[in-house]
Amino acid sequence: MAAGTFVDSPPRWADRIGRTLLALDAASTIGFAFVDGIRRVTQAADAQIMMEFWVTTAYLVFAGLWAILAWAPREYRGIWELILIQKIAVTVFAWVLIDKPDAVRNTISDTSLVVTTIVAYVLCRGWYTWRKATAAEPVGAGHLATSTG
Repeated sequence: MAAGTFVDSPPRWADRIGRTLLALDAASTIGFAFVDGIRRVTQAADAQIMMEFWVTTAYLVFAGLWAILAWAPREYRGIWELILIQKIAVTVFAWVLIDKPDAVRNTISDTSLVVTTIVAYVLCRGWYTWRKATAAEPVGAGHLATSTG
């Protein structure tokens, strides 16, 4: 194998598509959920305003997590899994409460986020964050192969 050849990395096209999906998840979370959250905060009753603010600022956290993954999808252990656990839980809960106000909207948006995140996880090989690093190859470094001969 030639020096400078990456092994075990996803194909370039797959990595690019996965990162684009993650960037779109981040952008849509800001552009739709966060912006709508600001509207909900400004219209919330006194008993609900703190909860609406908490939810709205959580959109920034999720957008940031997707942006981190888009930038470095194999660098940080656990981010993929935290996002997926929370989004799957919210999606299942929305399906259970499908007849409640906003449940259909949440089901559609969260299901699409789950699907795009899972597709990106596969395309970017997100599970590589859990590989043990050696002194020569830190976690997420792309596993650069060296020539031995």
